[in-house]
Amino acid sequence: MLEKPLPKPICPFMETAICLHCSEPLVGRSDKKFCDDHCRNTYHYENNRELSNFTRKVNLRLRKNRNILARLNKHEKTKVHREQMLEEGFKFSYLTNTFTSRRGSTYFFCYDQGYMELGNDFFMLVVKKKYVD
Repeated sequence: MLEKPLPKPICPFMETAICLHCSEPLVGRSDKKFCDDHCRNTYHYENNRELSNFTRKVNLRLRKNRNILARLNKHEKTKVHREQMLEEGFKFSYLTNTFTSRRGSTYFFCYDQGYMELGNDFFMLVVKKKYVD
């Protein structure tokens, strides 16, 4: 296997910069940090993986909740029991926003699909038509 020759430093007192991902010597601009796009992307992916995995899991849960609400709410306004929502796998702790009506009722939303507690473990499912302004 042939090894790449190390680039000669511009100044004999300067050290040769190396890629932050693969540790290969860098040639080019003095402020260059990576050999190429592959090394740059891989480096950032590996350093942000934990945060990315967390947000990916939360977004998957939010989408699942939204899909459950949409599936149960076939007529844009439906009354369902808490047990029915739980059987589908709905998690009440995951939501995107809340809305309080003029009457003081609080609606909980997963994107455009929402619900409001009616009492006796019943909920009114609703759809927010103008979700994005």
